[in-house]
Amino acid sequence: MSAPSQSGGAPVTDRRQLVEYLASGSKPRAQWRIGTEHEKFVFRRRDLSRPSYDGADGIRALLERLQRFGWQPVMDGDNLIGLSEGQGAISLEPGGQFELSGAPLTTLHETCGELHRHLRQVREVADELDLGMLGMGFDPKWRREDVPWMPKRRYAIMRRYMPKKGTLGLDMMLRTCTVQVNLDFADEADMVTKFRVGLALQPLAVALFANSPFTEGKPNGFVSYRSHVWSDTDPDRSGMLPFVFDPGMGFERYVDYLLDMPMYFVYRDGQYIDVAGQSFRDFLKGKLPGLPGALPTLGDWSDHLTTAFPEVRLKKFLEMRGADGGPWRRLCALPALWTGLLYEQTALDAAAALIKDWTPAEIETLHAAVPRQGLATPFRGRKLKDWTLDMLGIARDGLKRRAELDTTKDDERIYLEPLFEIAERGRTPAELLVDDFNTRWGGRIEPLYSEHAY
Repeated sequence: MSAPSQSGGAPVTDRRQLVEYLASGSKPRAQWRIGTEHEKFVFRRRDLSRPSYDGADGIRALLERLQRFGWQPVMDGDNLIGLSEGQGAISLEPGGQFELSGAPLTTLHETCGELHRHLRQVREVADELDLGMLGMGFDPKWRREDVPWMPKRRYAIMRRYMPKKGTLGLDMMLRTCTVQVNLDFADEADMVTKFRVGLALQPLAVALFANSPFTEGKPNGFVSYRSHVWSDTDPDRSGMLPFVFDPGMGFERYVDYLLDMPMYFVYRDGQYIDVAGQSFRDFLKGKLPGLPGALPTLGDWSDHLTTAFPEVRLKKFLEMRGADGGPWRRLCALPALWTGLLYEQTALDAAAALIKDWTPAEIETLHAAVPRQGLATPFRGRKLKDWTLDMLGIARDGLKRRAELDTTKDDERIYLEPLFEIAERGRTPAELLVDDFNTRWGGRIEPLYSEHAY
């Protein structure tokens, strides 16, 4: 979720301020929290089409009716483009994909409770509008040109720029959905370890959550077409970031990456100024061609951070971004996986040992192969299925040692059960959907919407 843009904050006159901004996210373990985000496709039940922003059953109407639950409006000019409640938010992706950006919470039990409340609220309002919600990684039915654009002004700039950098950027904007988790770090060294573990194991998460095997009503030959889309979106701002594995990795190195990553916009006086392709490094010197003489603020830096799209993204926390959207049980499983791996020291040490001699080239090759081959992908003499079971075992032990109990005395390991089922079966969720398409559904995509809607 990208928060509304802000041009405020302290003026930036030195690169050091940008480093300190990231470093200020460091927190003692007692303050670590779990923030889960998930996106879903909205569809009209009568014909399965993606609704427009306006209209009696449009996205705006959905947002307006959700305010009955205490959500407050978030505006972009005259347009209602999101909702907020405390530290949680609801936002819109470019094609009207509906996103919950959850509040930072202490346990996975709280996270799952938040997801359940959100889906219950959305279902109540969606029923009134004859709308449905579908958790998939890629739109299974509609063409790019069939999807209406949402009136968020930053998206207009991205829409113009994306086709200059890759052939699938607009598909990323309009036809993909993800689930991700945001996690804290103690200090720079802890951040680097978690960043490396997150990047190295991201292909395994892609396989476990692979859930996008259809394009325009037919199987597309991928298990995670969403992950493939990112391979041809924008090489300047997406991918696996091999420099993270270099000896000198730290906050400063990530700042240098962002300084050279092209910008999209600058927000000033309520307006988005198109500076797409220009450099934040030039902005820092007061030499930005699109805004000559102006210096950035920390608000501009915060905006710029949201326009990087690697598989793991650093802000004042780390975002794990590799998974396809999916059904309710897997929405809870994604934060369980990464919390188990990264939030308990013995588990983090074991995960770091698991990947310690994996090279960036090996990880890149694995990441490129997984969208097609899933859990059958060969890696270092084993199938990826076997590596995922190793990873899940580490995460399960980490959650056991966290020992966070719910009201029925279950600990957080219960949320990993769907992932063990997938790994032990050795077939991705996408492959099971294709089986249904070829058998029970008779080569029709429409049953997906009735059987797998929230």
